[in-house]
This record gives sequence, C-alpha cells and structure tokens, in this order.
Amino acid sequence: MDAFFAQAEQASKPSLCGKAVVVGGLGPRGVVATASYEARVFGVHSAMPMAQARRRAPNAAYLVPRFAFYRSISEQVMGLLRALSPLVEPLSLDEAFVDLDAGGAAWDSESARLAGIRLRADIRAVTGLTGSVGLASCKMLAKIASEQAKPDGLVLIEPGTERALLGPLSVRTLPGVGPATGDHLRRAGITTIDEIAEAGEDELVRLLGKAHGHALYAMALARDDRPVVAEREAKSVSVEDTYDVDIHDRVRVELEVQRLADRCVRRLRGAGLSGRTIVLKVRRYDFSTLTRSETLRGPTDDPGVVREAAARLLDSVDTTGGVRLLGVGVSGLADFTQEDLFAQAAEDRADGAEEELADEPVGEIPVPVEHQWRPGHDVRHAELGHGWVQGSGLGRVTVRFETPESEPGRVRTFRTDDPGLEPADPLPLVRRRPGDDGGPAAGAPHPEAKPSEVESGNSA
Repeated sequence: MDAFFAQAEQASKPSLCGKAVVVGGLGPRGVVATASYEARVFGVHSAMPMAQARRRAPNAAYLVPRFAFYRSISEQVMGLLRALSPLVEPLSLDEAFVDLDAGGAAWDSESARLAGIRLRADIRAVTGLTGSVGLASCKMLAKIASEQAKPDGLVLIEPGTERALLGPLSVRTLPGVGPATGDHLRRAGITTIDEIAEAGEDELVRLLGKAHGHALYAMALARDDRPVVAEREAKSVSVEDTYDVDIHDRVRVELEVQRLADRCVRRLRGAGLSGRTIVLKVRRYDFSTLTRSETLRGPTDDPGVVREAAARLLDSVDTTGGVRLLGVGVSGLADFTQEDLFAQAAEDRADGAEEELADEPVGEIPVPVEHQWRPGHDVRHAELGHGWVQGSGLGRVTVRFETPESEPGRVRTFRTDDPGLEPADPLPLVRRRPGDDGGPAAGAPHPEAKPSEVESGNSA
C-alpha cells in the first residue's frame, strides 16, 4: 500500500485530500510512522524524529495513528490476496508476499502481470486506496520491484533480466544492508550490487562474517530461494507506551502498568486468545531495558489476573531514576482459558492478603478527558455529528466536522469537558467500483505517480 497510514487519513478526511499529512507520535520523542507523498516533497520520511519533521514541513497535518482503522482496511486487502493464493505472508499491515503459482493465479510473466493489474484494481474498488505491485521470481526481487513501482504502479521483473536490473543499484537496496553495513562496504570500495558480485564470496565473508557474507553474495547474484510462508499464528500479544517525559512517581508507574495490562487483555480477547506467560518491559531513564516474566498455571484472558501478575513483576524493578517506556505482554498463547486462575492469583500473593481479586475494577483506569482528544482521532457531537480532532490544549479542543463522503467540513472549538462531545469509532471509507469515475481515490498520491504499468525490460 502507498504511504498507507497517511493515505487512509487523507481518504477519510476530505479537508486533507492532496495535503501534506504526517502520522506518528506527536510528543517530543515521537517519530514519523508514515508521511504522505506531499509531505515527502519536504524531506519528511518514516522513522524521522517528529521534531525534525515539523521543522521541514511546518504546515503539514500531524496526526496520531488510528491502528484499529488501519487494521480494518488491511484485513480487506489481505482478503483479496488470499483470494489469489493460499500462500500469503504478511510483513506488516500494508505489505505481504504472495505466491501466485500456488494459487494458480499465474504461471508465466503475462499471467502474473494480469493478476497484478486485477489486484490493484480490486484494492482500489474495495478500499478506495492505491497499492503498488512488484512481480518477480523470488521474494527479494519482488520486494525491490514493489519499491520501484511506488506510488500506484506495477513493475514486472522478467526472468533472465534480474542480474542486469540489480547491477547498478546501491548496496542499500538489498535486504539486511543498513547504514552500518553500507558504510562498511563503502569503505572497502563497494557501493553497487555489481561490485558486491565482483568482490567475490570470500571477500564478503572476510568483510562481513560467514553468514552475512554468504547471504549478501547470493542476493547480489539474484539468488533467493526463501519460500512464501503462510501467515503464522501470533506468538505473543503486547502493548507498550513511550512517555514524552520520564515518569518518576512510583504510583503513576503502577497505574500505567495496570492500564497497559487492561489494553493488552482487550487485544488478547479481540483475537480470541488467552496466554500463560505475563511479560513486563521497562525502559529506564538511562535507556537500559529490563524484562520480567511470570508463567501462570494455565492460560487466561482475565484482566484481573494479568494486572496482578504485572504488578508483582513491577515490584522487582527499581524505577527510582525515572521510566521512559512501559510495556505489558502475554505469551504462551492458547484458544482456551483456565477458569481457576482467579484463585491462583489470590493464592500466589506474597503477603497472603485475603482481599477478593474479583472485587477489583475490570475497566481501564480513567484518563483525564483532555488526554482523550488526540489529533486525528474521531469524535461525535450531539448536534454537529461526526468529526475529528485537529488539536487540543489549555482546556479546549478543536474539531473539524466532516466524513469520508462529505465535502471538507467546518471547524469548531469546544471545552474539553463539553458534555455534547464524545470519542467515536472511525467511519468506513467510501467503497468504489472499477470505472465509477476514472479519477484518483481520495488522497491518492499522484503528484509523483509513475505509469501504472512498467516492465523491467523497458525502463528498470
């Protein structure tokens, strides 16, 4: 998918169509998750510190992610992929490998190209968004082709042309070659993939070690025999938060852990799972990260049990100097629960207290109202209807009232405790059918768009 989070926001907010949009953490330590193509013109890119992004694109819209919304769109796209083949390997919410041969969707270059064209049209029809397709004989080349196709394009690497295509590309194009490895190779006089192949396997092993050297040499020769592996079951479910300011108050740390435990259980239940092992993650002021875990007698999805275990784990961690990140996770997953875990939690209390665990509140720890108004998130007003938060502070919240199907809406400001204003669920995007109007989807990133189909023999 093309600039997925940002494109989804543009499509759901008519006032942002064609505008620079940046999605990510908005605090002092926040980073960019996705930038629209309009924002990329100013040099904004993913993983960039948000403060730097604001300096480069001060007039962009800066929004907090809405992962449940993105996940709902992702499920639609993944459903289209699974209709093509039983072998779909998701890499993230917006990217996956598909073995077209396994599903009979393609058997040669031309049938693969047609399958890619149909897929892009189906994604557009179902979600209103655009995606790019890379077609090749192996996973590594398909990934490279999809990057070349962006935005809103298709690139087919014909069998037999792989070496010629890879040769002049930067070594950073290959999977596993990050800034450190790239600099190491550059100091050895190796900057292109052709130069990796010319250096030879023995030299690469000497420079990078046996495993990395062998793998990099094989990729430079366009060899990648990794199969597409169908989606694996989740091994764990976890949530974590990074705080703009280190937390020093122990009571606040304890409350945050309880809140994270509740969020983790909601995610666990949403997936229809339970788990035996509770994990606590704490990153302290000095960036040292501590992980503690406790394995229960059986799997649970009970918030009281998970909160109890997380609290016990926190007891063993010194947070005196301050905490910058907290996380709670559950592993050892199963699709059933063990009913007597409430009793287990009570029995396992170190102090032997006789208080009833079942009397503890099950809901999430209350958050001050003003903390709920996060830029980009959905709200509903009793009189004005659906809208989204443009910003908040000093006891005020600014809302733009519009929907995916409306014209750009008007802006109103309210007190954060206005009784008529409440958080809302995202509205679904408008679904389009192929040929409805022939125009781009809302928010489609076409300023830099390439031709919709490109074959490597012609331009790669």
